[in-house]
Amino acid sequence: MTDPRPLLRAMFDAALAAADPAKAVPANLPPPPRGRTIVIGAGKAAASMAKAVEDNWPGPLSGLVVTRYGHGVPCKRIEVVEAAHPVPDARGREAAQRILDSVKDLSSDDLVLALISGGGSALLVLPADGVSLDDKRAVTSALLKSGAAIDEMNTVRKHLSGIKGGRLASMAFPAEVVTLAISDVPGDSPAVIASGPTVPDPTTYADARAVLEKYAIIPPGSIARRFAAGTDETPKPGDPRLARAQYRMIARPMASLEAAAEVARSAGITPVILGDALEGESREVAKVMAGIARSAALHGLPAKPPVVLLSGGETTVTVRGKGRGGRNAEFLLALAVALGGDPRISAIACDTDGIDGSEDNAGALLLPDALTRAEKLGLDAKARLADNDGYGFFSKLGDLVVSGPTLTNVNDFRAVLVL
Repeated sequence: MTDPRPLLRAMFDAALAAADPAKAVPANLPPPPRGRTIVIGAGKAAASMAKAVEDNWPGPLSGLVVTRYGHGVPCKRIEVVEAAHPVPDARGREAAQRILDSVKDLSSDDLVLALISGGGSALLVLPADGVSLDDKRAVTSALLKSGAAIDEMNTVRKHLSGIKGGRLASMAFPAEVVTLAISDVPGDSPAVIASGPTVPDPTTYADARAVLEKYAIIPPGSIARRFAAGTDETPKPGDPRLARAQYRMIARPMASLEAAAEVARSAGITPVILGDALEGESREVAKVMAGIARSAALHGLPAKPPVVLLSGGETTVTVRGKGRGGRNAEFLLALAVALGGDPRISAIACDTDGIDGSEDNAGALLLPDALTRAEKLGLDAKARLADNDGYGFFSKLGDLVVSGPTLTNVNDFRAVLVL
């Protein structure tokens, strides 16, 4: 294989196709109710999921979903609102309030169809009483820079919210609530995906306080007081208000990895799926991945070349520099440094929503000659890594992967190819 790029990109495309809402939604729709059907939703895939509902629903419906700016899809009966991600804005707050209002005063004959996907935590923002949007934005920004894992971030978010952590479903009672979810979190926990607005919340205010203490985040006074009081807990398992809530996981990271593995097999490459729930600092995960790739190249373990190491999950970046880039570009830059230009190894790492962090790329490609080309351009890979500038590094090499919004989200996709 003289050029690994087509195969690497084909595996990423297969991962995306496996999580396409147009394929996943129709088979999981419930039967129409005797009463009204209200469609609500939040996440990067919310609009494309809403379009799939409209195209396949046999009866009347209405509703509203909120998605990230640039991720909207035209719908006729379901309103689509775009708002900010990952730091929430006023449009997200207004949409969340309207969504909450739409599920109040329903009867047991009515159905709430909730379309939930990754990104919903930031998009479905409705600060709890006494907490301002600015205070919530400040804590969210601090958590994003701290290196906190997604479940830790969402533990805090649920306890600052009037709609997350099961509160949305509790307000819809006694109507039936059916959630269709696309997982973007390690472990596929419904309580973590979009901060679980329609499922019981096992976490507590004490857990939220512990997260802020762990990362030395001093919250604004309103949040500190709320967490200290610990009243108005989120609905817990066994809460009768959630008795009529169902949850259906319609797309998962593992299914996307399996789809990519099939592409590799068809090309005569042995796929090894390392897992769909890898977490940790991007640069540390990269060091481990470099070691596994070298082991395959030198010892044929975990498999003999040609082999591709596939993984998913959500790494984190503790931001210390002033560069640009998300966790996938950071992972690849750290991988490049760890491999030192090994001619046998190439890789791709992309966010399946099409946006790596806050930039315009899904991720990037790491080719065997990347460091050689970088040196000719005067790029110091180690210095760029220290400055968290993965985007700048791969942009100058012309190795960014720019897909645009994919309208789905099953978290990060990584493929390390050993020839």
